[in-house]
Amino acid sequence: MLKKQQWIVVAAGAVLLFSLYIFGNFSPAHKPPAPHADHEGHSDNEGKPGDNPFEINAFINELKKDLTPGQSAYLTTLEDALTRGDLVTQRKNNFQALSDFWRDSARSFLPYIYYLGEKAKLENSEKNLNFAAHSMLEELRGISNPGLKSWMANQANDLFLRSLKINPNNDSTIIGQGSTFFFGASGAPMEGILKIRAVAERDPNNVFAQFMLGYGGMVSGQTDKAAERFKKVIGLDPENTEAVFLLAELYERAGKKKEAVEWYEKGLKNVKNPELVKALEEKIKTLK
Repeated sequence: MLKKQQWIVVAAGAVLLFSLYIFGNFSPAHKPPAPHADHEGHSDNEGKPGDNPFEINAFINELKKDLTPGQSAYLTTLEDALTRGDLVTQRKNNFQALSDFWRDSARSFLPYIYYLGEKAKLENSEKNLNFAAHSMLEELRGISNPGLKSWMANQANDLFLRSLKINPNNDSTIIGQGSTFFFGASGAPMEGILKIRAVAERDPNNVFAQFMLGYGGMVSGQTDKAAERFKKVIGLDPENTEAVFLLAELYERAGKKKEAVEWYEKGLKNVKNPELVKALEEKIKTLK
């Protein structure tokens, strides 16, 4: 089991359970903030680091306290090998071994994806850079700690930028890189947002672009724009249950109970997990 207590956000009950059910052990629930904004996805507190900057090594050291003696001994050998390695191939293998350990033995997402990203940088592989970057972007929707969120956003942004140097025409990479600004990546937020909009205008049926613009509107408190985007996503991809529940949550926040119930009930039809079904049914009752 992941060390969820260290970095999962407690969001609205139904959406929390939904996220855990849909995205599995490595994905926290999302809780978008509601800052003031002047345009879609651009808020007045984006990119501002927390009072306590996140340090990945300090985080890993804390996780080590929960390891068994056998795990600790094995991890030490892996870390020692990394400090001694100087050949690129050797370091790539070392990063892969560390990533595998945190994924398979310790079951902790952040060190796993961090080391995988470090390996991808050495490989300079578009595919692997994108995998690590998109994995971080997916998790960012569930992070509330400002320092951690900023660090992850910048890590993902860096990985996406490296990938774009290899292939500047990959729309998924362009959207991903622009989306990191919703979560506090350093740089010019509007530049990234405009790139996502450009993809959406060129390809209105791009589900990823529409979804992230919807999410950008959600975090900036622009309910109507976000709802329009999520409805577009659902029209293109009726099985996109995440968009359905985010739309329901948008309406609930706006006090539009009737619409919220309608979308929660639509999402409920595709849920099989008994705990989630119960939580959703309770939420629907409170809204009626």
